[in-house]
Amino acid sequence: MARTIQSLERAAAMLRLLAGGERRLGLSDISSSLGLAKGTAHGILRTLQQEGFVEQDAASGRYQLGAELLRLGNSYLDVHELRARALVWTDDLARSSGEAVYLGVLHQQGVLIVHHVFRPDDSRQVLEVGAMQPLHSTALGKVLSAYDPVAHSEIVEADREAFTPRTVTGLGDFEGLLDLTRARGWAADVEETWEGVASVAAPIHDRRRMPVGAVGVTGAVERVCQDGELRPEIIAAVRDCARAVSRDLGAGRF
Repeated sequence: MARTIQSLERAAAMLRLLAGGERRLGLSDISSSLGLAKGTAHGILRTLQQEGFVEQDAASGRYQLGAELLRLGNSYLDVHELRARALVWTDDLARSSGEAVYLGVLHQQGVLIVHHVFRPDDSRQVLEVGAMQPLHSTALGKVLSAYDPVAHSEIVEADREAFTPRTVTGLGDFEGLLDLTRARGWAADVEETWEGVASVAAPIHDRRRMPVGAVGVTGAVERVCQDGELRPEIIAAVRDCARAVSRDLGAGRF
């Protein structure tokens, strides 16, 4: 049986205790409830406070759950709601485009794939849910970088690796791509990340009109492009899908 880390167990118990009460708790209340010495309890509380998981009222000295814990909880709920709302629309997009569809969110300076619909044919494909894609070269990543201020600040400060000769790495040129993305409402990746592969993506917004993710189509260049340009019907289908998911999330019309 795997050994547990006592300090983490105690921190988790402390968070559950604070979550279960309707009032702030003092150090004595917390230490006695958990059977901990005051010094031990105070050390854990101080660490949790530094990380934003716990807040201390300046007047009373009592503790309550912090804003960072709320942010993490909302992030978890948002991702699962996003995926649930997108299921039908992404299935429709895969059928209409004949290509694979990906739903991505910002995570650790990259794009986390939270939903993947296979290309509707008999070819062998690998499920990529949980995979990470780069922000600066993929269509999903460009959309997030263009609309999400956090993603934008992260990619500006990061090293932008050249995956192919087409990858845009210079900051000025990359900012120009983001301006174009915002102007037309979608982003493209034509052999910038993988040779022979092209993608189109559009942003998804929530009820607060905040960007919460991106949806895109990915396939072979010869299918996604025609005469050297992205097929307009695929661009339109991706944008329609993004708008539909956004409406289901309460964003209204775009």
